Amino acid sequence: MSTTTIPLQLSRKDFVSDQTVRWCPGCGDYSILAQVQKTLPDLGVPRENIVFISGIGCSSRFPYYMNTYGIHSIHGRAPTLATGLAITNPDLSVWVITGDGDGLSIGGNHLLHAMRRNVNLNIILFNNRVYGLTKGQYSPTSRQGHKSKSSPMGSIEQPINPVAVALASEATFVARSLDAHTNHLGEILAAAAAHKGVSFIEVYQNCVIFNPNEWGPLEDRRDRDDYIIYLEDGKPMIFGKNLDKGIRLNKRFEPEVVTLGDDYTAEDLIVYDPKSKALALMISSMEYPAFPAPMGIIRQVEKPTYTEGLMAQIEAAQAQRGKGDLNKLYRAADLWTVEEHEVEADVAGEVSAELDDEYMATMDEVKVDTASMRGLLADTPITVLEPHAPIEVEASTSLAKAVRQMNAHNIGCLLVTDESDRLVGIFTERDVLTRVAGLVDDLATAKISEYMTPNPITMKRDMPIAQALNLMSVHGFRHIPLVDNENRAEGVISFRDVVHYLQGNLANN
Repeated sequence: MSTTTIPLQLSRKDFVSDQTVRWCPGCGDYSILAQVQKTLPDLGVPRENIVFISGIGCSSRFPYYMNTYGIHSIHGRAPTLATGLAITNPDLSVWVITGDGDGLSIGGNHLLHAMRRNVNLNIILFNNRVYGLTKGQYSPTSRQGHKSKSSPMGSIEQPINPVAVALASEATFVARSLDAHTNHLGEILAAAAAHKGVSFIEVYQNCVIFNPNEWGPLEDRRDRDDYIIYLEDGKPMIFGKNLDKGIRLNKRFEPEVVTLGDDYTAEDLIVYDPKSKALALMISSMEYPAFPAPMGIIRQVEKPTYTEGLMAQIEAAQAQRGKGDLNKLYRAADLWTVEEHEVEADVAGEVSAELDDEYMATMDEVKVDTASMRGLLADTPITVLEPHAPIEVEASTSLAKAVRQMNAHNIGCLLVTDESDRLVGIFTERDVLTRVAGLVDDLATAKISEYMTPNPITMKRDMPIAQALNLMSVHGFRHIPLVDNENRAEGVISFRDVVHYLQGNLANN
């Protein structure tokens, strides 16, 4: 018996939610929403497998207006949530909706890493070059000199170029479109959805309230062809209503606008190639109004996705070591058992009076003169601690032998020396717990040089105990090696040695 797959019969209406759309009249967000809803039915993806995730801003209301799953997250963190979702369920079509303020200020770091990892996401960045939701402050993409409530004398900052950021982050699909050019925007959205890996789309739009003339004639369909260059794979970079202008490289290898005619023909122009990163970076530098605004797919290459790489590593690890056992992992290092100690209370629900008596007795003990103790530690050299003779091993010693040495001598550290007996490292019980236990399969073949702490902090015998305590406190050490003037090991002191010395000093006084 044969079965056939019935294609999904979805329309734009299927993706329209029951929520009232609330943007300012004339806002370009309406156009972007309409084109997304128009594009999704052609993807053949069920609504329950589509997720829209946004941050904070006017654009971030988007998930409410889509009849799909959605997450309205916190400021700038939409790429982070989307990354986790795309990895845990690769079958989903995940869309990130952000703005120039949300995505390039507090969210800049999250956006950058989502793109460099090539997570399978579709990122749409609405760029109106202003903070619209919070009433018109200048944003990371605002032009220098832009006057707003937060920059009354004009912004003095260099604006961020979103496309250049995406290219620098090695995004595998980078494109740009315009909210008012609905057909073009729809084509770009469809191409982005079909791309395997991260897709980044910058959408130019005006803020009709706080920045209504940002993109000027680009928004006017009567004149926009003179101010926009549409990128087409394998074709020369020609633009203009009459297709009489183009972009060529001059002698300084910089793009320049030329008029086609007697001096220049189409053969003199740059031929667009979306696989060329160098060309993409050059195109990103062509900013309106100095150049026609490049629209279309600026770069598109195929690379393994983050999820593919991650799953391949997991499969390789499982093939080598078997499936993970969390309980076994917890028990891979040294363990100890905390024994339960019950105290019977005289009255149910109250703490034993014996504990109170014990506590008060402790409080009544004679206080230690800490000032004199500090003076003692500052004036007393390390040599009075009678440092232990060092147990030395060579850097080529195996971990198995090193651990046997520590167990045989009941010590917490080994000093690692070179052929000239000079100290090159220290290997401690802490290294065993944090770098070896549960992580190294064969202790007999692993060398101590790979897991020791190289070039450790050292001291001389005549230095004060106070200085040793300070180093232990600052660096979290329990052991400090002692060396001579030629960096040869002379001994080891531990925190326990200092405690024993202090206890003996207190007992004698």
